Amino acid sequence: MSTNTQVQNLEMRAMEQRNNLHQTVAELKHKVSGVRERFDIKQNIRRHAMLAALISAGLIVLSSIAIVRLFDR
Repeated sequence: MSTNTQVQNLEMRAMEQRNNLHQTVAELKHKVSGVRERFDIKQNIRRHAMLAALISAGLIVLSSIAIVRLFDR
């Protein structure tokens, strides 16, 4: 009888550990998908299109000034 209860206890512990493992994996998947969504370049550019355009325009102006100064000398 005691062997049967030991086996049942071990099976219960294994089932609890499996459930905990599945829950941890599900949480990890959820966090990874959140990070992927947060750092998605295309989506961030769509959200902040005006800021991206202003930064691009600023970089173009600065680089054109640097090129003009090179040829001005």
